[in-house]
Amino acid sequence: MGPSATKDIDIALQGGGAHGALAWGMLDRLLEEPRLSIKGISGTSAGAVNAVVLADGFAGGGGRAGARQALARFWRAVSDAARLSPLQRTPLERLMGRWTLDSSPAYAFFQMATSMVSPYEFNPLNINPLRSLFAELIDFERVRNCDGLTLFIAATNVRTGTARVFKRHELDIDKVMASAALPQLFQAVEIDGEAYWDGGYMGNPVLFPLIDESCQRDLVIIQINPLVRKELPRTAAEISNRLNEITFNASLVREISSILLLKRLIDEENPAHVRYADTRLHRISAGEAAMQLGVSSKLNAEWAFLTHLHDIGHAAADRWIARNVELIGHCSTIEAGQA
Repeated sequence: MGPSATKDIDIALQGGGAHGALAWGMLDRLLEEPRLSIKGISGTSAGAVNAVVLADGFAGGGGRAGARQALARFWRAVSDAARLSPLQRTPLERLMGRWTLDSSPAYAFFQMATSMVSPYEFNPLNINPLRSLFAELIDFERVRNCDGLTLFIAATNVRTGTARVFKRHELDIDKVMASAALPQLFQAVEIDGEAYWDGGYMGNPVLFPLIDESCQRDLVIIQINPLVRKELPRTAAEISNRLNEITFNASLVREISSILLLKRLIDEENPAHVRYADTRLHRISAGEAAMQLGVSSKLNAEWAFLTHLHDIGHAAADRWIARNVELIGHCSTIEAGQA
């Protein structure tokens, strides 16, 4: 393969509410890069949202450019829909340049209400603005027929506590809503007689479908939830933020660790596992910038914030490409001990 050849990759997209705009920026940069071609995507929660929007734009005849336009249009629509939300930054937070909602009385009430009252009680009509946006913007028939992309999204089965992975040809609005159904906010989504919650609890995102069913061997993980924090959380908000990060990273850490262990132990003559031995893992993260984002900012959908996150993600992907693009197709850039 020459240095100018296009390299095929798969993408695994984490979820994280409005922080999914970080992944929007990363995807925007990857779609710009002529040396890379995205062939498969696995997404969970906001990652599933980004994955389906990208596929719809790609399949709409615009290819890479169409995917980029669809992502920008979607995130703008998210911001427009949130303009009348009571969950807004206070004047003090705006003055101090903080993107969190920690000082917002509406956010404090929201936190108290969701800890005491279930969505079956405070949202009996099961109103979900995200569902309305998808109904307006996404053509699922087009997504299901997007032959240029392998696509998987994950949800958590409420009864069994296991991950359920939906493939591209199965996707509809209910599958995406299931992947993004945080149980504190939304009622479980029923599919084929089973109830599902947000996929982040059991796979954020799931990696094994791409390894088992995709032809590509280079898997790039788009990580928007920080793995490591140097400072010990001491306030209630800091503790809640860190618990949220640990919870939604746990399944990913387990999968990465398992794959790296298998790569060391597998006999490559065993056809049942040779795919794992051949898999090359990579990761793009927002690094220090993501550590400045509190958990409450996952509910901040201001356009200025979303574009700020996009720009952070775009820059992070640009740095990653500069350092690692020549290694794609040759070796992993995640090693043992980095999971």
